[in-house]
Amino acid sequence: MLENVTFESASEAPVATSTVAAPAAGATAMSLRDVAVSFNSRTAVRNATFDIAQNRVTSLIGPSGSGKTTLLRALNRLHDRTTSAKVTGEILLEGTDIHRGNITLTELRSRVGMVFQRPNPFPTMSIRDNVVSGLKFGGVKKKSVLDEALETSLRAAALWDEVENRLKDSASSLSGGQQQRLCIARALAMNPEVLLMDEPTSALDPVATLRIEELMSTLKQRVTIIIVTHNMQQAARISDDCAFLLMGEDRAGELIEFSSTQKIFNDPADPRTHDYISGRFG
Repeated sequence: MLENVTFESASEAPVATSTVAAPAAGATAMSLRDVAVSFNSRTAVRNATFDIAQNRVTSLIGPSGSGKTTLLRALNRLHDRTTSAKVTGEILLEGTDIHRGNITLTELRSRVGMVFQRPNPFPTMSIRDNVVSGLKFGGVKKKSVLDEALETSLRAAALWDEVENRLKDSASSLSGGQQQRLCIARALAMNPEVLLMDEPTSALDPVATLRIEELMSTLKQRVTIIIVTHNMQQAARISDDCAFLLMGEDRAGELIEFSSTQKIFNDPADPRTHDYISGRFG
């Protein structure tokens, strides 16, 4: 996995494979309208306004401290339990504001799944129970329904062939890459519309990273993906659209530019985007 590589010019930056010149017109999975997040009245991220198209991979890029993960976590209300946190603006899920609409937190978390930076399977649970835990929590008890969701989700996460004969084994018996795919399967079992991924490969080796990247290319056919990544090559390889965030003088992260990944990497509109992509800072 290539990280912290400096590019002397934009022409040396990784070239995005997408041929789309701008975010595709069509169905929108989520919309952000002037979203800001603050903690103890200190703004952590602001000025986030863009649409996330369905069945595409959108990457959030920028230096450490620019608010990428803070913004990502706001998209399924993971800041709710932080008493000092305040989220303003609108976050719309298929047109409904996730804070002021009639979407319950339980419904939101099922519709907008989350995969964290480090694999976090429930270590005392079996592989099977990990995958269907959300369904069981939601009241699903019928074995045939759980079994179908189990196999479908593990197949979607490209893990079924590796674990079908050891479903009763502890999740902790899996490798790091397998555990991360198990966490993806656990999220997919809830049949989400959107899947949030916070640097899902940063703790994995290059082989496991490649498996996850290949998986994302397949998964976007069934779920919209929003990923935070520090790896510019990864963002260029896997994402269709890209949002660049940068910390301002007041140390608040803000959205600088949002466009297709091809345009961000090859013809950015803002010179700060060019400087970051070409490795001049960050």
